Amino acid sequence: ILHTIGAKSGELRETPLVALVEGDDLYVFASKGGAPDNPDWYYNVVAHPDCTVEVGTETVDVRARVLEGDERETVWSTQKVLAPGFAEYEQKTARVIPVVLLERR
Repeated sequence: ILHTIGAKSGELRETPLVALVEGDDLYVFASKGGAPDNPDWYYNVVAHPDCTVEVGTETVDVRARVLEGDERETVWSTQKVLAPGFAEYEQKTARVIPVVLLERR
């Protein structure tokens, strides 16, 4: 569960997400099921990158960073192999689905 501060409201928001875990790094994907626009949580982490995430029984302070270029493509390609539904989301939309790294603080 990703805990963010609303970009417009300034209120605490909680969003359950599917994450790709690699070591201490968590990657989340602003797929919104292939909708034409990004999900609200994406705008929240862009506006307020310091947030927290619940992973199992642990709550971790993280800093969100939107991946670009080859770095994004590598993680996105891995996610599509591990969870093929994400490839379907990509086919449903014309936008590039953002990949966000949640780095432990």
